[in-house]
Amino acid sequence: MHGPIPQNLPLCPNGLRGQPGPVRQLCRVLNRSRRVDIRSFRQALDSKKCQGRSFVSIDETWDRNMAVKKHKYEFGGPPGAFGIVFGLPVLLWTFFFVCNDKSGCPAPSTLSPRTLSLEKLKAEIPWPADGVWGFCSWEVFGWTLAYYFLSLVLHVVLPAQEVLGTKLRESGRPLKYRFNAFSATVLQLAALAVGTYLKGADFVVWTYISDNYLQLLTANIIIGYLLSVYCYVCSFSVKPGNTENRELAVGGNTGSLIYDFYIGRELNPRVTLPLFGEIDIKTWFEFRPGLTGWIILNLAFCAKQYRNYGYLSDSIIFTTAVQAYYVLEGQYYEAGVLTMMDIITDGMGFMLSFGDIAWVPFLYSTQTRYLSIYPVHLGWTGIASVFAVFATGFYIFRSSNTQKKLFRTQPDHPSVKGMPFIQTKRGTKLLTGGWWGMSRHINYFGDWLQASPFSAPTAIAGYIILPAGSAVSGAITMLDGREVVQGAARGWGMLFTYFYVLYFAILLIHREGRDDVACSEKYGEDWENYKKTVKWRILPGVY
Repeated sequence: MHGPIPQNLPLCPNGLRGQPGPVRQLCRVLNRSRRVDIRSFRQALDSKKCQGRSFVSIDETWDRNMAVKKHKYEFGGPPGAFGIVFGLPVLLWTFFFVCNDKSGCPAPSTLSPRTLSLEKLKAEIPWPADGVWGFCSWEVFGWTLAYYFLSLVLHVVLPAQEVLGTKLRESGRPLKYRFNAFSATVLQLAALAVGTYLKGADFVVWTYISDNYLQLLTANIIIGYLLSVYCYVCSFSVKPGNTENRELAVGGNTGSLIYDFYIGRELNPRVTLPLFGEIDIKTWFEFRPGLTGWIILNLAFCAKQYRNYGYLSDSIIFTTAVQAYYVLEGQYYEAGVLTMMDIITDGMGFMLSFGDIAWVPFLYSTQTRYLSIYPVHLGWTGIASVFAVFATGFYIFRSSNTQKKLFRTQPDHPSVKGMPFIQTKRGTKLLTGGWWGMSRHINYFGDWLQASPFSAPTAIAGYIILPAGSAVSGAITMLDGREVVQGAARGWGMLFTYFYVLYFAILLIHREGRDDVACSEKYGEDWENYKKTVKWRILPGVY
């Protein structure tokens, strides 16, 4: 990796005469091209001959200028980071309380804001008897840690694919990664299938999740905070020069505590555990407990619907199936994560810690949680329609990514040979044909399109739960006699069940913007020419 020398940098301020050999050679390179290999630069500066020389001021100026260059805030800077770090957990708790299995989705009193009171709201939501202290329990926290321990054991004992990642910025050396999330998830699901076969919908795992959902959510939020603190503190032990294959993320070393805590300071934190060996924290959390937990939560809500009604609706079966496929397919191609922004650019902070183990599983399972109380029947026509959308999005997403990979690794492959491209000054090629001639991130559109049917099966969402014997026309009756009707809540539940689709669109648009900035810095004029050739960002003809 090379970096530009700032134009105002005083190169060899005392001249070449009297400077040691390595310094004279380095100065000539700097003055000629103003680009230098960072490792060679620092080795020369750290040599004994350089110590005490005025030349060392170059290193200080380099660090100062590079720090300014890296000081680019995203997500609203420190205020935005503060809001996300302390606001998103509150949002997840709000989703659980307001869209609930006690009174409705949303809670009926929220439909009349003028008469809304805290006491009335608490009576309609599953608020713990002991208040906020009931948000978590030591027992649930212990079982949550046991689940993480199981995931860790499977990571170590199951056969795995070992892959070298991209070269690190400072050392130029890659890290080795171990991938077997797919087989680990399949093994866990197989064990759950056996338990369900023996005990049915009353299998202890399913009832435990339903009965302790709030505590499980809080436990994972706490773990997300603890993991973020651990990674942040450990990042200050990273030594300059990457002597231990550790380095800081470019965007996570701004000097702002809350922002760096959120975005992540260290790029690739690892920990060595007794019996388990070295674990890459970021990739392990990216594909394991959270994604597998997403499937498990969905299955728990399927079991809950069966306990409530004695059957499974086609909507919850479809939603659970396509989301499970989405996760398993991603885990099957787990090694592809090594080229994603999450791994090569972002540090390991609250953004990824909380996102991986709390936000993804508990927010993304909102649809099945809703359907466990209000079953929607789509019929064959409805199922075919939402499946067609999912299949179209999946095809665009997978085929576009495959095309890009073949172009990079097998340029003579018949499917990509002869496609137009832009040759960059860096030596790499920017594909401007096929899927990638339509938009600069056509894969993002495919990803969003295949995710949109996750919410569609909830239809025009919203319900109110009435006591047994209400005898309301059009109500769905649970096995315990309670009746569920949409009534005044119809449509308002979409704030919860369709939130994911809106959030995911915003996420992808924001990520495209981050990619654009990164590529502009990386390719310079070549990227501007590329944007003139491929004009659309994500959706051709629209954006």
